Parts: sequence; structure tokens; C-alpha cells
Amino acid sequence: MGNTIIEKIFKKHSDSPIKIDDIVDITIDIRAARDFGGANVVKNLQEHNLTVDDPNKTVFTFDCNPGGCDQKYAANQHICRQYARQHGIRIFDIQQGIGTHLAFEQGLITPGDTFVSTDSHANILGALGAFGQGMGDKDIAHAFAHGKTWFKVPPSVKIILKGTPSALATPKDVVLKMLRDLGANGLLGYAAEMYGPYVEQLSLDGRVTMASMATEMGGIIMLFPTNQAIEHYYTTNFNRSFTSVRADENATYEKEIIIDIQDIPPQIARPGHPEDVIDVSEVEGTPIDSGFIGSCTNGRGEDLHQVATLLQKKHIAPGRILKIVPSTDSIWKLCLDKGYITTFKQAGALIGSAGCAGCAAGQIGQTGEGEVAVSSGNRNYVGKQGKGDIYLASPATVAASLIAGAISIAEHIPAKPYDVPILPMGSSSSAITKHHTTTPMVLQGKAWVLDKDNIDTDMIYHNQYLSITNLDEMGQYCLGNLKGFEDFASKVKTGDIVVAGKNFGCGSSRQQAVDCFKALGVPVIIAESFGSIYERNAINNALPILLADEITSKIQTGDTLQVDLLKAVIINQSQNTTIQAKSFSQVQKNIYERGGLLER
Repeated sequence: MGNTIIEKIFKKHSDSPIKIDDIVDITIDIRAARDFGGANVVKNLQEHNLTVDDPNKTVFTFDCNPGGCDQKYAANQHICRQYARQHGIRIFDIQQGIGTHLAFEQGLITPGDTFVSTDSHANILGALGAFGQGMGDKDIAHAFAHGKTWFKVPPSVKIILKGTPSALATPKDVVLKMLRDLGANGLLGYAAEMYGPYVEQLSLDGRVTMASMATEMGGIIMLFPTNQAIEHYYTTNFNRSFTSVRADENATYEKEIIIDIQDIPPQIARPGHPEDVIDVSEVEGTPIDSGFIGSCTNGRGEDLHQVATLLQKKHIAPGRILKIVPSTDSIWKLCLDKGYITTFKQAGALIGSAGCAGCAAGQIGQTGEGEVAVSSGNRNYVGKQGKGDIYLASPATVAASLIAGAISIAEHIPAKPYDVPILPMGSSSSAITKHHTTTPMVLQGKAWVLDKDNIDTDMIYHNQYLSITNLDEMGQYCLGNLKGFEDFASKVKTGDIVVAGKNFGCGSSRQQAVDCFKALGVPVIIAESFGSIYERNAINNALPILLADEITSKIQTGDTLQVDLLKAVIINQSQNTTIQAKSFSQVQKNIYERGGLLER
């Protein structure tokens, strides 16, 4: 009995007999951790006193947030960098691109090898006839430490693509047709092998596109037999030879699946479900707001060549935005050398740093609520790329749609773009909870003393939460970046009074640094002095503030205070003392009574 591709790869990497459904230990040739999971991998290794089995086979890849523009991502990346320096581990840093692509671009992986990463699309390496698997933090930590991990030997299915698609159909359209036929679980638990004349002529980029979407069909991996294109790639770029990986002629498959791709037109997946695939013609003309081209599925050179050809001497429809992100730095440089970047910019597109982009929350490609986008990514799950509605399509369809201003294919781009969709907007007032329905002039509550000067707005409300617009969500982050008061939001009670030193609220103009206190029900803030912008923001948002000299030395946390705003008198009932504050101005009183500057 012959062996399938995955059986051959597993046999090469295991000391155990390979039998379907058996659990076997598999040696891993390259073990990778990404920026979003790498810090947890490090944590697991350190907590269990584990060392790295082979630093030469271990890498970190920072592809989820290549801009380092998110505080938590930046912290995780630095943790990984420090660990890598200590242990001699190679880092593909934020300027390099998607780790699974770097695995073959850098020659780390050749056909027949094994690769694991904290990336659910690590099985993209099936494009080469290699084995890749996405895993959680503990799995990767084990692979780092021991060089191997366990797998259940999956059964294999043989998929034959029958026929030739239309001239407008790309590999993305073909794999969307597979999703259409097989559904979201059609390959669940299987290693699929791809065959047929169309498969044989596929380039590496086309294979990568198709292999990247095995996950969306529930597959363990989509494996392509090694062909001349792959052999040429390694010979040309690395002067390396290897044994081609092909199944034996008498290999056993659980089933054979034939998918008819003859003359298929461009395909598109409707929002929410990658498998909800139809012909583009069925939704042609649907107004759109934005587009995204990139991801591990469609950020390669052939994809961007196709986009540049379509965008040549054209412009994105008015009022829309197209975001383009090459998969790796080498693809970015190729776009630069070929003049694609100039074409993209002249067409009005935004070009991002190489990386995952829209598939990860930390980089360009996200959508807002109500936004309709067309994406070349591999997933359009609800919330995956933001709160908008995401259609999945090929890069050609995305580019054509952005030129048209509505879903379109290259052959049907109108001479004049569709008008910008103008939809009625509801009032956002429903999202704002007004905590103060009355405006009492005498307040009473327990004191929280922040015995520090120059408490800035980043300490009060960190900039990583500035995108939040709902008042009710802001309170939980109040003082979360002030050392010693990180738990303030969870302990403060409605009615508690904040007491602080000099220059409270210095720094930025962010309104949230006031709103977060209102969200928690803090009725008044007393300080020796306030940052000038903070003072205006508090007054305009009807949060009473009082100025009092050396106030932090006269009050202790937990003291019960009675504050008369009109008289500017603070009675410390716990210490039986009276403190005179500076007067509560008539302007502040008027705005406070109205409930805010904009209230009438």
C-alpha cells in the first residue's frame, strides 16, 4: 500500500509507524511564534523553566502589527525581542512581512519539511508540498523546547479540479468555487491533495492563494505535489535541491472529490461567511465604501501586478478608499522596482507596511460600522475586519470595484463611477448615558486622594482606548495607567470624590480623561490646579472642579467630604475640618446646571 503526501512527510519526521488516526510525535523543522502570541510562548517557557531546543530552527515573526502602533502589540514584540537576544533566536521584525511567506522566501522551509506557528494559516505551506500547522501558545512553547510535538495522523482526500476557468477567473476565484461546493466544513479533519491540469500549471503565488484557504473549509492542510515551478523557485533563489514530494500511485484516500471549474466567472463571498459564495454578477452594482488588497492569501507579486494593471491611468472612485498591503518586504520592493507603488499612489490608494493588515486588528484594513468593503483576505467573519460588511473576492475584483465605486469586474467598469452612497445617519445620542439628571450644588462622598502632581491624561485615560466613543465603556479604563491606582475603576463607588495635587490632567486634549470619571459617577474633582485644557473640558462637560491649596495634605483617602459648590466650601466630616476652595465661577455654574456646554 502506497503513501499519501502527508503520510510521507510524517514518516520522514517520526520514529513511530504512521497509521491514520494514530497519535505520533513529529519533529518540527521550523518553530515560529508571532507577535500576538509570542509573548505568551515566552511566558510559558519561563514559567516552566524550559529552554530552547535549537535556536537555529526557532524564529519570531512580527506580522500582525508591523507598525508597532498598538501598545500591547509593541509590548509583546519587545518581550520577544529580549527573549530572542538572550537565546540567539532569529527575529523577522516588523519590516519583514508575513511569517508563513517568509518561511519559503527566506528558504527556511523546502518541500517535505514541517513548520508550526501561532498562525491558523500556517498550512499555507502546503503550496510547496510542505506541512504547516497553526497552534496555540502552549503547543508552540512545547515545540520551542522539545523540537517536536504530537499530531493525529489525518486521513487524506484527493481533489481533482476539472476543466479550465474563464479568462477573468483567478486562483482566488477557483478556491472560492471550492468553498462554494464544499462548504465551511467540507474538508474538516482532512489533508487534501490537489490534482488536475489547472493545478499543474499554477504558479507558486497561485498555489499560495489556494492553500491559504484550506482552513476556511475546515481542512488540516491543502497539499500541492511538487512541480517544476517549485523546483525552479528553489534552484533559482537558493541553489538548493530536494526530493520532490508526491503521493505514491497506489496511495489510499478516504474519498475523491471532483470540482468542476470549467468556465467559472469571478466569484465573491457575501458578508459573514467565506463559504457563502456566488458569481460576482449576482451582486454587481452593490455600492461599496472601501477595499482591501493583501493578506497571506493575496498579497503576492502576481496579485499586485494584476492590481497595478487595472489601476494604470485610472483613479479610485470619489469618496472611497483602497488599502493595499504587500505580504512581505521583498514583494514591497518588487512593487517599488516595477513602478506599482507609483501606480497605486496616483490612483489614490493607501499602501501599508508589509504584513497581515486587515486580518489583524492592529493595522490598516479595518472597517467601521455600516461600512461596506470588498476584501482579498481569506475570512469575512463578522467582526474579523471591523464592524463593516465584508465581501471576499480576488484582487482583480477588489480593484475593479474600487474604480467603479460598486462591486464590479474588470470587463464591466463603467465610464463614470457610481455615486457615493449617502445613507441617513441616526443620532448618536442613544449611545450616551447621562448619569446626572439633576445638578445638586451640595455633594457628599468618600475621598480618593491621588497624592501626586502632574497626573497627565495618559495616566488618567491611556491613548490606546481613544477610539471608544461610548461613555459607558470608558469608566473601566479610568486611571488604569497611573501607578498605584490601576484598580481604581473596579473599586471606586458612585459618589466618590477625587482629590489631586498640582496640574491635574496635563497633557493631551482628550475628552475621555474627563468622561471616564463621569462614567464612574464621580461627581466632583478637587485639585490644587488643573491642566488648562483639562479644566475647560471638565467645565464644558458639566463635571464640577474646585481649586484648593495643599488639598492633598488636608484629606485622606476614605474621609467623608461634603462639598458646597456655590460657597466653594469643603467640609471634611471625618476630621471635622473646613477647607475653603476657590470660587465656583458663574460660567461653570451655568454650564453645570445646563448639563454641559452643548445643552440648552
